[in-house]
Amino acid sequence: MMPCAIHYEFTQKFNVTARKAFAWCVDYRSNDMALMQEENATRSVQRIADYIVILTDTFVVEGKNVEKQKLVCVYPERLMWTSTHLTGPYRHSQFLYEITAQTAEKSQLKFTALSLDYQIENEEEAKERGEDLRKMDSETWKLLAREMEKELGKRQ
Repeated sequence: MMPCAIHYEFTQKFNVTARKAFAWCVDYRSNDMALMQEENATRSVQRIADYIVILTDTFVVEGKNVEKQKLVCVYPERLMWTSTHLTGPYRHSQFLYEITAQTAEKSQLKFTALSLDYQIENEEEAKERGEDLRKMDSETWKLLAREMEKELGKRQ
């Protein structure tokens, strides 16, 4: 079965500079899942080259482990990165992240998603799933923005 392509996007504001926000976002660590309040999840981080990381996230869903492996490519000169799912239920999905300055001290993330769903069979389901994913990802980034500002505020 061919996957259904679901496109969505949103923005998230940060009360830190664009460079600081970018550096914080691409500083992948094994405790990242806790920042996203994912209690039944773990992350391993494998740095395979400069600016290239493989993230392996493992979630417990209905008593079973579900693993998502993602290839992350970082473009520091553009304050941008991509995340491509290599395995898992959304394999081959790709997410684009770009940080832009809003003022000298504030920035914004633009998140653009291409989520491939191998279960959905019609347009109405795809539209509903896209809205659910947008809300879920947007809420996660609100949590991350608070964590970022809390952590970076301590360093200043």
